Amino acid sequence: QVQLVESGGGLVQAGGSLRLSCAASGRTFSLYARAWFRQAPGKEREFVAAISWSGGVTYYADSVKGRFTISRDNAKNTVYLQMNSLKPEDTAIYYCAPVVSSDNGGWDPFGSWGQGTQVTVSS
Repeated sequence: QVQLVESGGGLVQAGGSLRLSCAASGRTFSLYARAWFRQAPGKEREFVAAISWSGGVTYYADSVKGRFTISRDNAKNTVYLQMNSLKPEDTAIYYCAPVVSSDNGGWDPFGSWGQGTQVTVSS
């Protein structure tokens, strides 16, 4: 059974940093791109960042570009999200997922979502 476990969230002041981790078990995703998404209260889940299977190419939403860095360790089947210069609007539950590229240039997650990790940024 595939399981995704996100961790590293918490409460931080604006301008602070957090590092999220997403460990996968039950299946290796080393040959798939992986991504982070987030869902703020009352809003739809949105794309945050993606990384190619090799880790050589990364993609970011405009809202986080220059502040967040996605990375991965295929040996550990884990993907990370380093978040710097956090803003109150980054407050959300963060989820990771393996993804495939979609016809419209975006990323389509597949499989089941994990429980996510809550990130709260105070002003």
